Amino acid sequence: MQLFETLRLKFEQANWARNPEFGLLDTILEQHPEIIQIAEQDVLSGSKRSEFGRQDMPSVEQIIRAAIYKEIKGLDYRDLEFAQIDSRICEQFVKLDNRHPFSFQLFQKYISKISEDSLQKLLFALNQIAIGEGLEDISKLRQDSTVIESNIHYPTNNSLVWDCIKEGQRLLEQLSEEVKGVDYRDYTKDAKKTYFRINNTRSGDKRVDLFNRQLLTFTKCINQVANIVKKKCSYKSIITLSIIEKLEKLLPVMEQVYSNTWRRELKGEVVPNAEKIFSIYEQHTDIIVKGQREVQFGHKVNLSGGKSSLILSCEVLKGNPSDKSLYQDTIDKVISDYQIIPGAIVTDGGYASKANAVYAKQSGIENIVFNKIVGSLKNIVSSKNMESRLKKWRSGMEAVISNLKRGYRISRCNWKGEAHFKQKVLWSVIAYNVRIMTAAIVSQLC
Repeated sequence: MQLFETLRLKFEQANWARNPEFGLLDTILEQHPEIIQIAEQDVLSGSKRSEFGRQDMPSVEQIIRAAIYKEIKGLDYRDLEFAQIDSRICEQFVKLDNRHPFSFQLFQKYISKISEDSLQKLLFALNQIAIGEGLEDISKLRQDSTVIESNIHYPTNNSLVWDCIKEGQRLLEQLSEEVKGVDYRDYTKDAKKTYFRINNTRSGDKRVDLFNRQLLTFTKCINQVANIVKKKCSYKSIITLSIIEKLEKLLPVMEQVYSNTWRRELKGEVVPNAEKIFSIYEQHTDIIVKGQREVQFGHKVNLSGGKSSLILSCEVLKGNPSDKSLYQDTIDKVISDYQIIPGAIVTDGGYASKANAVYAKQSGIENIVFNKIVGSLKNIVSSKNMESRLKKWRSGMEAVISNLKRGYRISRCNWKGEAHFKQKVLWSVIAYNVRIMTAAIVSQLC
């Protein structure tokens, strides 16, 4: 109970009393400086810091504080820069100490360097504090999965071909601005017309003819990019080499999109999902199909929560694994991380299987409940009353997921790249847990 008396005194100050989440975090970071050290290696990697002159780089503590402030307030990086001037609590929490605010580019540079592994450790450290303060005891565990979408448009073969042509043309235009005499042709005008005609055509034969025409144009674009990449040794400047590198990465993507489109639209083949690309910009995107629901494009996220509604573990998954395959790993992770065996575990029917029930029993869990069971599978419980109570409690996990996704705007993740996608999800989970911890502590202080 180390936090309560410190927070009671801190909440006598108006700024902290009106912003209890930041009062709690400020107290935690002051009492547990080891939390800052978790991200220190990531933040300082590749940076050379001098002990002389003006220190223009924020400290690791300021970066962690700014990142948490940004997530709790739901700000983007530009808003974070403005908040340092506009908000007294932001200036106080980030510990600017009457210095000029740091730019949004600087914060983006360093916050984005904090890895998924470090964020997992940070989440665990906060949960350990919650357990030590008696806010969570992991006596019960509930588990569910959700989908967080990538920031992409709905993918079709037609749109992917058009994206490739546009992107190739954009990079070639950039190259021509840097190097005079770059020989290329603009195919976007004809390609755009064909793109819209395909979108408005339903007839099979006409559609095939239009795809034949579009793929012919696309072939010319691919050859054009390939010829430029072959001449990369003749370019010397850093800017041109950067553009050539982007073209070099785009080339195999264009070839794969061409192959998939030709197989599907002209030959009528069913292309396996593992061979598909759903976005040329967010290539890590998976296709997620859950039962009869609408197809989603992003990543599946598996979450487990405790009695207090804290999220105890969060894993952003690759592909679309079945919920059954996630059950045992979650049990192992929670027991290994927290060194506590839950007395009960409850999930929805998607996790149900005899093998999972047996595994949970062998792990030392006494009450094992699946919301829906079929066949000969039976829930393992001490009483019917316990089974009913656990099923009702399980439904609260859907509220946790809804609170997380709506409250921190991650139904669709707008951070670019797979690594940053995972970082954004974990930052949101950390911010959500801070809010849950704050509500629990404030209720006891009042």
